[in-house]
Amino acid sequence: MKDQPTAGISFFEKNLTLWVILCMAVGVGIGQFLPGIPAFLSRFEYARVSIPIAILIWLMIYPMMMKVDFTSIKDVRREPCGLYLTWIVNWLIKPFTMFGIAALFFHVIFKAFIPPDLAQDYLAGAVILGAAPCTAMVFVWSHLTRGNPAYTVVQVATNDLIILVAFVPIVVFLLGIGGVTIPWDTLFLSVLLFVVIPLVGGVLTRSTLIKRKGGDYFQNRFLPKFDNLTMAGLLLTLVLIFSFQGSVILDNPLHILLIAIPLIIQTVLIFFIAYFVSRKLRLCHDIAAPAGMIGASNFFELAVAVAINIFGASSPVVLVTIVGVLVEVPLMLALVKIANRTRHWFPSRTPESMQD
Repeated sequence: MKDQPTAGISFFEKNLTLWVILCMAVGVGIGQFLPGIPAFLSRFEYARVSIPIAILIWLMIYPMMMKVDFTSIKDVRREPCGLYLTWIVNWLIKPFTMFGIAALFFHVIFKAFIPPDLAQDYLAGAVILGAAPCTAMVFVWSHLTRGNPAYTVVQVATNDLIILVAFVPIVVFLLGIGGVTIPWDTLFLSVLLFVVIPLVGGVLTRSTLIKRKGGDYFQNRFLPKFDNLTMAGLLLTLVLIFSFQGSVILDNPLHILLIAIPLIIQTVLIFFIAYFVSRKLRLCHDIAAPAGMIGASNFFELAVAVAINIFGASSPVVLVTIVGVLVEVPLMLALVKIANRTRHWFPSRTPESMQD
């Protein structure tokens, strides 16, 4: 059986790596040749939060939160093994393997290429990225692997709720081990701004529109209106960030590759941990594949937002989260192909409990 690995992914999503590279070029060019633009935009800050970037990030995150049906949590008791695996991999394994792999590469293997203070910043960015498991893009990866859509919704919905209570303590703990101190209140503010507020807004919008105009209107007519807006918000955010990051990139062009290496290793490792454990548990492929995808990919919008809020848009910490965007799509598409070609490893029957 031949799979269509990109049939369910939009043109912009499929070529996201290319757009990130173009945004990097445009942003760095603006920073170097039109420095007045980032200087002017940097004036619009409140509590170290860039207002223009915050608005663009909300444009990215808010539509994602509307896609999550939190009423599906009532099905949490059905086929619980897949959920337990998702939670354990995302919150008890992934942040810590990210810390270990990033520390090994930035402080040991790449010691000759990365100064200690810069390595510390890169480690902080990797930790923030690793503690933010994917949400919206998981629906794309699940679709491409013919995942169970109802079960994927439950996995994502519960993950989003866990973020509210687990993200801050894990980040503070791991960065504390790495020697980076972050005020709890600043991190809580980040979660409030870029998780809680969009989450509440998304839930209210979803429930109100479905109640007034029905689920078909919301799913097929209302949500698609935000697809281009979300992508535009992401690309404009990257242009702004790269305009602030120009000197870091031009002074350390090799560092883009050096940052990408541990991120790639982490992504592949986490996918196969979840995927092989799913096989041992004899989970159906339509549950196992999304479980691996959720752990492997990242909520990079949240990671970028938190890094900017805490360290500032010009910090090298933010650069790591952006490199995460750069490598994620082509790498995840490769993992989709692997998942589709190994479908025969798993029982093919969709659990009856998730079909009603």
